[in-house]
Amino acid sequence: MSLLAAASSSVPPESTQQALGYPSLFLLVLIGALVPVVPTGALVSSAAVVAFHQTAPFALALVFVTASVAAFLGDVALYWLGRRGLKSKNGSRWLEAIRARAPEDRLEQAQVKLAEHGVAVLVLSRLVPAGRLPVMLACLLAEWPLRRFVRGNLPACLAWAVTYQLIGILGGSLFPEPWEGVVAAIVLTLVISVAPSVWKRVRAAS
Repeated sequence: MSLLAAASSSVPPESTQQALGYPSLFLLVLIGALVPVVPTGALVSSAAVVAFHQTAPFALALVFVTASVAAFLGDVALYWLGRRGLKSKNGSRWLEAIRARAPEDRLEQAQVKLAEHGVAVLVLSRLVPAGRLPVMLACLLAEWPLRRFVRGNLPACLAWAVTYQLIGILGGSLFPEPWEGVVAAIVLTLVISVAPSVWKRVRAAS
């Protein structure tokens, strides 16, 4: 009991958590949009769990605004860099990074769906695991202007932030302790992320 008491007493107050947490969430989601190695969905879900257990009235709203704005700015910056790479004779490392994470089969699917459904595909791409970059590359190859990409990417980022925040709220509501909800949200987010690839392998094997 003394160890638990000591641990709980060492937890920083809500004001300190918010002062550090929101800027950290913004930077990590922004970096994750530019360099997709950071599990941004899990970050948003975890932040939502912590906000759910806080007494501040607008904690969840601030998580939503922070995550959606950071994702939007990161996507727009990456698309702008990709457009510059297309216009350059030697391309760019940003464009090559997008190509490297957009397998040929997924790119072809994204191009077909983009031609058929337009902006709606861009909105859905952020909700599909590993769907964002193939659709972004399809938009680049279709020579979408930045303004058109921005119009489609804004609702995409809002829908993405809402989805992963709801996962966090679910985890926070199921468990009394914030750390338990964080673990549950991370596990659920990872399951959602890997489920499509696992299903695809199972179907291919059968």
